[in-house]
Amino acid sequence: MDSGFRRNDKLGACRFWPRAVLGLCLAVLLVFPTQAAEKVPGSELEIKLSFAPLVKAAAPAVVNIYTKRVVEARGGSPLFDDPFFKHFFGEGFGFGQPSKRIQNSLGSGVIVRPDGLIVTNHHVVKDSDEITVVLGDGREFEARIVAREEKVDLALLRVKSDKPLPALAFGDSDDLEVGDLVLAIGNPFGVGQTVTSGIVSAVARTHVGIGDFGFFIQTDAAINPGNSGGALIDMQGRLAGINTAIFSRTGGSIGIGFAIPSNMVAAVVAAEASGGHLVRPWLGLDGQALTAELAEGLGLDRPGGVVISSIFQGGPADRAGLQRGDIVVAVNGREVRDPQGLRFRLATLPIGDTAALTALRRGRAMEVNFELVAAPEVPPRQETPLEGRHALTGATVANLSPAVAEEMGVMGAWEGVVITAIKRGSYARRAGFEPGDVVLRINGEDIGDVAGLLKAVAESKDRWEVSLRRGGEVITLVLG
Repeated sequence: MDSGFRRNDKLGACRFWPRAVLGLCLAVLLVFPTQAAEKVPGSELEIKLSFAPLVKAAAPAVVNIYTKRVVEARGGSPLFDDPFFKHFFGEGFGFGQPSKRIQNSLGSGVIVRPDGLIVTNHHVVKDSDEITVVLGDGREFEARIVAREEKVDLALLRVKSDKPLPALAFGDSDDLEVGDLVLAIGNPFGVGQTVTSGIVSAVARTHVGIGDFGFFIQTDAAINPGNSGGALIDMQGRLAGINTAIFSRTGGSIGIGFAIPSNMVAAVVAAEASGGHLVRPWLGLDGQALTAELAEGLGLDRPGGVVISSIFQGGPADRAGLQRGDIVVAVNGREVRDPQGLRFRLATLPIGDTAALTALRRGRAMEVNFELVAAPEVPPRQETPLEGRHALTGATVANLSPAVAEEMGVMGAWEGVVITAIKRGSYARRAGFEPGDVVLRINGEDIGDVAGLLKAVAESKDRWEVSLRRGGEVITLVLG
């Protein structure tokens, strides 16, 4: 009697197994036909092909997060609380006395250090007045926010415990490949902790409209409301990412979910451990993605990379010898396909080190080393709220510098005046100005700094003409 699998016997060996196990069996046999045919399963785990050991080890470190915040509602009509009306008429719009009510929300988090440090999404705990963390064994803790990184949609919480808490180790998200199996652990819809499985369907997904650093792991593991902040783990039981968002037309999972890579999470945790917030290295260049059309025009074989359009004089890119027209294709050997990918690669590197950047110049590859430094704040920002009667009443402006440009996400501009905030219901808001707008001219007068802008709006006028740069385009608002 033959006790081993044979090539002609593959399906027969599996035909009585449950359907889910049968699928995994077929996958293993297709990928490893020779080994599967010659080796008999040597343990119960190999026969069951179960994720249970991974879940048992990782799940205790994934927590449920419940938040409360007090909101004011005005009597008379629900329309008075609608953001659309508040945008135009201000917070005081409505009739009657405001009444307070409690707004509850839920999400998930991951314990990353036994001393009680927890990672979650910023949007899970944003504006919360109370945060309660519930472990899988039922223990509850009051939590406080110790770090916020809104641009990458991450927040760090701290809870106090007399005993070390179960923590999840970081994996290297750069090691993930399309097709790798992953598990998503979280608290969808508030039903309690659940686990779903799937594969990695993309590893560097950008342009999905989530956060300023749009660089995500995409997976078909089911992620639903309440999963936000939960763990995406690899087959070694390590944290591969923080589940953040889904693409859905109904609110439920349709197999397209996004997770923040663990390397970005690790950078935020390391910054908190050093007593600060995440400071992203600055290159001092701006550029655009190398599209198929651009690649054809430049005589290149394929698209992918960042075409440098401007360089800050004296910045790291300038000192490294990069030039306009060079195409950045990799950082430390990791591929870069667009500006979002370049920003992500830089954001995961520590200030003070050096990094290797690969670029193409006239079709030839070259490698240069550059310093990882923080963007300088020169000149001082001189942040100033604007009052009086003029086109920008209610806006707050600041001098542009590399640091302010990075903070505001203003690309291709390192000098001038930028709008940093606008009061709700103000004239500037109603006139159509937005945070991030760079003010270029007021009534034909060039604006170079905050002092110049204050002088330009000091005189009362019946007509205002303001030119500004927004998203790479120059627009002019005429107000009277």
